[in-house]
Amino acid sequence: MSTMPVDVPTPRLALKTYTAEGRTIVECSGRLSIEGAPQLKREVKDLIARGRRIVLDLSGLTYMDSSGLGAIVGLYVSAKTASCELRLINLNKQVREMLRITNLLTMFEACGQYVMKIP
Repeated sequence: MSTMPVDVPTPRLALKTYTAEGRTIVECSGRLSIEGAPQLKREVKDLIARGRRIVLDLSGLTYMDSSGLGAIVGLYVSAKTASCELRLINLNKQVREMLRITNLLTMFEACGQYVMKIP
């Protein structure tokens, strides 16, 4: 008798927001996909309307698809329009590669919008 692999559910998107050093930090963990992208957009757009410096800490992401990528780009445009600074930090290998192959990594780096925390 063979055993079938058990599908382990991957965690949904979880957001933790706090303020540090004059910035609003949004820690993202779990999956940033079609299910979680609207949540991220809704919560961060509200912060954009109230703040000037927002940091998306992506260290806890386990997966990101094109919907997640679209949400980040949409937030970048909204922040730019509102004269708000939006930074991305702690990109894992998969997220960094997705940004690289879509030529968005260089855009974020060129605009000073990407910072990698030093351990």
